[in-house]
Amino acid sequence: MAKRALLPCAVVAVVFFLIGAWVALAVAPIIAGPVSGNDVDRETLFQVSTIDALLQGAYDGSVTYDNLATYGDLGIGCGDRLDGELIGIDGEWYLVRVDGRAYPATGNATTPFAATTFFDPDLSVTIDEPMNLTDLGRCLEAELPSENLFYAIRMDGTFPRVVTRSVPAQEKPYPRLVDVTANQTVFTFENVTGTFVGFWTPTLAEGINVPGYHLHFITADRTAGGHLLDMMVPAGSSAQVDTTTNFTMAFPASGDFWTVDLSADLSDDLERVE
Repeated sequence: MAKRALLPCAVVAVVFFLIGAWVALAVAPIIAGPVSGNDVDRETLFQVSTIDALLQGAYDGSVTYDNLATYGDLGIGCGDRLDGELIGIDGEWYLVRVDGRAYPATGNATTPFAATTFFDPDLSVTIDEPMNLTDLGRCLEAELPSENLFYAIRMDGTFPRVVTRSVPAQEKPYPRLVDVTANQTVFTFENVTGTFVGFWTPTLAEGINVPGYHLHFITADRTAGGHLLDMMVPAGSSAQVDTTTNFTMAFPASGDFWTVDLSADLSDDLERVE
């Protein structure tokens, strides 16, 4: 991918280079048992359900938080019945509900949509001047080795401004996601220390996850956060990027996912939601 000459960022360290060939896609109707020890695949992005199913109201949880945590230590998603924004960081999982507070997410509570991986950064990108989230996204994209892979992203720091959102739990019959987010609750943080994590998804996975960036934020004290809408990033900030060459998906074993129509083009809905 060619660099954009005017973008004020530079790769300061490449820890590892890509090994292997193409993205392997494995689809399973139900979750296998937890993996541990040498069986852990640290180069796979594990995902529950699809973004297009979520856009159409498939909000019933299908995978427990404890099970999800066996597949990664960094990730994002949402709660059962769309009850809040899910974020995984350093192996700990939190659910930011509509009150803006972050609650530990463990046990047999479930998620209808989530993505996770074990975070082992392959490169670091330093930001040379202040910028907003849109400019930061362009800056990072200029350094990605390929447009056809998945990337996990993490940035820690103190940020002048961060804007997030969350949504409340829904009741059946579930509305479409675009209608839910039309009444979202927005939170603004000033001079806040915290971390955003998430993923950059290639266009080839459109309908499966959000093409481009999907990011969530949590404060350093792990008390607040949400789905990241915008932010200001100070000069000197550094983003860590983990190239992920494998992709595994788990479809819900029952529920609305089985009957939802996934053939439609939902790009307009997705643009309004994100």
